Amino acid sequence: MYIYTPVYLSAVLEYLAAEVLELAGNAARDNKKSRIIPRHIQLAVRNDEELSKLMGSVTIANGGVLPNIHQNLLPKKAGKGKGEIGSVSQEF
Repeated sequence: MYIYTPVYLSAVLEYLAAEVLELAGNAARDNKKSRIIPRHIQLAVRNDEELSKLMGSVTIANGGVLPNIHQNLLPKKAGKGKGEIGSVSQEF
């Protein structure tokens, strides 16, 4: 019964490594690079929901962070009509 444990564990680790390398290779190709660097591994892991959950507390050295700008910091879309920016007079 316990003789199959190492075989099963090695199969799981092989699958995880192949999954991470495939996603990291896609990230490298998207960035027009021919080598996988830690940044590509970080992007691959954090953009995949299941891998991100599995490696949630893992720090990838030189991986950086995901690009993310909070909605409140983005410029407002220009509206048409009465509420346009600059159309309201400022009286003090």
